[in-house]
Amino acid sequence: MSTIKIVDTSQMRQIEAVSSVDGLSTSNLIDRAGQAIANKILALCPVNTTIAILVGPGNNGSDGLVAARYLANYGHQIWIYLCASRNKIQSSFLPAADAGINIASIDKDTNLFKLTGILNKSTVVIDSILGTGQNRPIPEPIKSILLRLGEIKNQRPTLKLVSVDIPSGINADSGSIDPSCQAADLTIALGYPKIGLFSLQCADFVGRLYVEDIGLKHTLSDTNSIELLTDNWADKHIPRRQPTSNKGSHGRTLILAGSENYIGAAHLASMGAYRSGAGLVTLATAKSLVAPISTAAPEPTYIPLPENEKGSIGKEAGALILNKIEGYNSLLIGCGLGQSFSSRRLVEEILYSSKRLPPTVVDADALNILSLSHEANNPWWKMFNREAIVTPHPGEMSRLRKDDHARNHPDRIGLARDSAKEWNKVVVLKGANTIVASPDGRVLVSPFANPGLATAGTGDVLSGIITSLLAQGLPLMTAAALGVYLHGLAGERVIEDYGVVGALASDLLKEIPRSIRYIERKFTGGNSGTS
Repeated sequence: MSTIKIVDTSQMRQIEAVSSVDGLSTSNLIDRAGQAIANKILALCPVNTTIAILVGPGNNGSDGLVAARYLANYGHQIWIYLCASRNKIQSSFLPAADAGINIASIDKDTNLFKLTGILNKSTVVIDSILGTGQNRPIPEPIKSILLRLGEIKNQRPTLKLVSVDIPSGINADSGSIDPSCQAADLTIALGYPKIGLFSLQCADFVGRLYVEDIGLKHTLSDTNSIELLTDNWADKHIPRRQPTSNKGSHGRTLILAGSENYIGAAHLASMGAYRSGAGLVTLATAKSLVAPISTAAPEPTYIPLPENEKGSIGKEAGALILNKIEGYNSLLIGCGLGQSFSSRRLVEEILYSSKRLPPTVVDADALNILSLSHEANNPWWKMFNREAIVTPHPGEMSRLRKDDHARNHPDRIGLARDSAKEWNKVVVLKGANTIVASPDGRVLVSPFANPGLATAGTGDVLSGIITSLLAQGLPLMTAAALGVYLHGLAGERVIEDYGVVGALASDLLKEIPRSIRYIERKFTGGNSGTS
């Protein structure tokens, strides 16, 4: 599997119907789902872990019952708590009962004393209460059960909550969240992840997302597809180095970045480009900054830009860049440039130039400058009328669209897709589960929601990675998505070492090549010299 389809509930029903016609019955799917859940828990938890499984009335609850049987067979101590009445002769219920698993029920626990005791003795809780069909406020007694779970989890932060398919209380389509919904530490999506999981408001509720294959095969159209990035997809697109290659084989990158107050941005972007494989990186920055930046980053070559008597970039800088740009395979503009008059003049002179530019990434201050250029009859994307990658965070997206609502837009996928189409640009909407959207409607979503990356400078590293991949010959959409994936994977490695507090953007740099090596070894045995 290369990428994984992200689906809504109607598409999921369509997939299940096709699978049923092909001979995959509901009972088969439930058994496969339960086994997949159990296998994932087994990989994450030592044997003899006490696990509480909260079972709802529908198929999501059936998945939990089957998982209980497998987990008990694997050597875990299992408690089943029935959150609603179930038919006790169902095929999913009988094996669990016959296995001697402890079973309690809300029917005989009106004060939730039994539930409280079970949760307090458990290390892991599996939420298999409500699935994708839940689209109304959660009724009693399930509401009280979830709230009690939240109380105990607050008292015991080490208690791990695993959600089956989707956390109970999240609408699988809109991502709206019931007030009683509890934040999972991890969510095991079955077959295909649901689109609601990637809404803005769900970032804090899904936890680490895993997608488990249960044998479903989709027949969905690729038109306007939404897909989740994977290691497999990344492996197919990482540029490979041949034994006879040299620095000229891997592209020349020009980075226009840095200002008096943001020296670090230029350094991080340049080293992000080098660490992801660029053959040659040239940093164009104010001449007074070359000495301090080159002390920390001796590897790039430099274009010292002329300055005026106030220390700002001189008016000759734009012409200097445009005269040298033909020799480069990619361009990054914006990181730490500032928004002074001279910076604005420089960005507009280059981006609005009639001269051919190499594949271009526009980031940070260059995005803010574009937003200032907006005119009702001649908006910035018409003045900057060429294919490119823009990499806004939510605040920059709001300014580019002249819409305060965009800053906290619940439908981030729709926002990115609509913007990409309107602007005719590849859009990288940064944040938890960064969204990459193409003008043709395709959307690729990062699986990583890493709070450790919420620190200054990480966006500069990302832009450097993407620009490097462009220089190495990848198309705009592919370079953007692969850059996002490698950046997210490197971030996961950083928090393994440092945790989510205190990690620095510079910590990402050494993890970029390690992440590339991890993917290559996973799929090719580490032979980076193969195509």
